[in-house]
Amino acid sequence: MSTSRAFLVAVLAGTVTGVGCGARSSLDLPLRVLEGLTDGGYGGSGGSGGGENDGGAGGSGQSGGTSSGRGSSGTSSVSGTGESGVSGTTSPFGGSTGCGGTGREPPSCAPGGPGMTNCGPCNESCCRSVDVVGGNFFRTYTNTGQGPSGEADPASISGLRIDKYLVTVGRFRQFVRAWNEGSGYTPSAGAGKHAHLNSGQGLAAAGSPGMFEPGWVAIDDSWINPTDANLLGCPATTWTPAPGANENLPMNCIDWWEAYAFCIWDDAFLPSEAELGYVEAGGSDQREYPWGATAPGTNNEYAIFGYVRHGEVGCHYPETGRCTGAANIASVGAAKAGAGRWSQLDLTGDVGEWALDWFSAYDDPCTDCAQLDAVQTRVIRGAAYDSVEANLAPAFRDGRYPPGRNGDVGLRCARTP
Repeated sequence: MSTSRAFLVAVLAGTVTGVGCGARSSLDLPLRVLEGLTDGGYGGSGGSGGGENDGGAGGSGQSGGTSSGRGSSGTSSVSGTGESGVSGTTSPFGGSTGCGGTGREPPSCAPGGPGMTNCGPCNESCCRSVDVVGGNFFRTYTNTGQGPSGEADPASISGLRIDKYLVTVGRFRQFVRAWNEGSGYTPSAGAGKHAHLNSGQGLAAAGSPGMFEPGWVAIDDSWINPTDANLLGCPATTWTPAPGANENLPMNCIDWWEAYAFCIWDDAFLPSEAELGYVEAGGSDQREYPWGATAPGTNNEYAIFGYVRHGEVGCHYPETGRCTGAANIASVGAAKAGAGRWSQLDLTGDVGEWALDWFSAYDDPCTDCAQLDAVQTRVIRGAAYDSVEANLAPAFRDGRYPPGRNGDVGLRCARTP
């Protein structure tokens, strides 16, 4: 059966710059962090994925406006080694307010080593996750440096933890080993819900009152197939059959089910489009870029992205020139000045990220919701290494075919608060 037919059968069946390590605006610090307490949770994780110069192959791009204006971010940052720049204690699950977090790591980082415990400017756990304070924002807006305008599609998000880094090759390698050519791990039916919401029922189905996310569906087990042949089968793949120099690169060339299953296996869940959009926008800040209003430039400080000139796609990493493939993808956290309001890195650029939702028009309003009615494509959030600057805007969204394996699409996981 062809991929397309099999997929259809399955559907019918079932504010800060990164000053110091993890620095953020002192205005954003929860009281308990100021008191020197832990922010708890695992160390953090991340996903790679999705560039979209014109919406991407097999998908349709939609921009909430370009981001060409310049200006100051309007926020102050503090130096230090932790998310808050102050020291604090650690929880039993890692993720202290200092660099690196200690304590129990999630499965993908537990072995330790490259791509697991040496990420970002802090050389910290690649599985670090960070508290995101809930709130309200507009999913659609434009900001060209003069503040947001054209605000529409309101959403309310409850607090959660979103991993600081995209998922690395080193972390995904542990999942491939657990899957063990299909004879090992697969998610339990119903796993992967946002269990902290709606008395354990998870996210609400947008536009369908009284319906909630189903979690993992057992019939989808067959879509988990991260063999070497599949993971090497797309342009710019970062995968290598054996551990090597790519362990700290964001994992790409994975289908949507593998992204979903990975997060479940890693004691996490795949974030919704609204959750990722909220973090990219800096919540109610409705930022021009995830890091603020500073123009990204072309020296890879804020984001890893590209350009189109005379009809040819170019890349700025490692230096401006023609895109050649995986060599244009940077290690997670390399664009350290691009930290978002809650310190996540690579929220746009390098690779995009699979989201839980199907790609369709927004339903309003949205309170902890996701688009759960099946259509042809799933949502990709964030730009990629070969995306144009306009697509760095937080309101930009794209859709990709779920079985597709793309060199510009990866993932990031989220966790209960």
